[in-house]
Amino acid sequence: MNAFDPAHLRPRLPSPLEPVEDERFARHGLTLLLKRDDLIHPRLPGNKWRKLALNLRAAAGRPVLTFGGAYSNHLRATAAAGRLLGFATIGVVRGDELARRPLNPSLARCAEDGMRLVFADRATYRAKHEPGVLARLLALAGAPGDTYVVPEGGSNPLAVEGCRELGRELRGVADTAAVACGTGGTLAGLAAGFDGRVLGVPVLRGGFLGAEITALQEAAFGGPRGDWRLDERFHGGGYARTTPELDAFAQDFEARHGARHGLAIERLYVAKMLHGLLTLAEEGAFRPGTRIAAVVTGAPEPQAASSR
Repeated sequence: MNAFDPAHLRPRLPSPLEPVEDERFARHGLTLLLKRDDLIHPRLPGNKWRKLALNLRAAAGRPVLTFGGAYSNHLRATAAAGRLLGFATIGVVRGDELARRPLNPSLARCAEDGMRLVFADRATYRAKHEPGVLARLLALAGAPGDTYVVPEGGSNPLAVEGCRELGRELRGVADTAAVACGTGGTLAGLAAGFDGRVLGVPVLRGGFLGAEITALQEAAFGGPRGDWRLDERFHGGGYARTTPELDAFAQDFEARHGARHGLAIERLYVAKMLHGLLTLAEEGAFRPGTRIAAVVTGAPEPQAASSR
């Protein structure tokens, strides 16, 4: 184990699986289980740990450059890992207009953890996978020649392989697993390790995610893996957006279960997935007797930079 191996951070694995007594599911003969990946590590929770661990091992202490939006959980987790393990981090942020504004709490947390923030205009950001554009971004960031690049959201073959263990942890204890999807890496790995059906709830509009997940599984495993599907109805207007209905649902879920389970519902991913599950249960989408594991992929974002 080298000095930069994330295993030094002592993650809580396997993450807890907690039965939830919720009559809205019980009256349909369903058992709801919370897969508490938000408890894996206080600074690298959930799918962020699983997606980063093998990438950070491969980086072996080299500087890490990655990408994200203004409220990116992935950027925060990468910055935290850099501080905790002692390697340099660079975050390329979507939207050059943000450079002229005070940092929001999420980006402020990244900066506090030592991440160098570089703001790219949206056209450049969209083209970041093109070799010439990536080279310009590396130069703009002043990145050393040995910099290790992790894609947006952390989703690459190593991340998918890291998330396969999530599916293995649910084998035999759940019939269906549900997860919110941003870039699709968590679902791609979860489905590969699980022996039941996987439901993905995209948090972005556009209908492109199925092809992305298929490509990730092809790159990681050589072909499709697992029984998975997406339900595109629950994005709440798109990434980083919510609705009054979704906020009311999340508040109600916290009132019902927050105290007992020490749970705060993250709005941009977890709330959408749970709301989708309840809607599907009420639509009769699950057979009575089904055990549904809802993956809690993270905690709410910081409300202030000083709220550590």
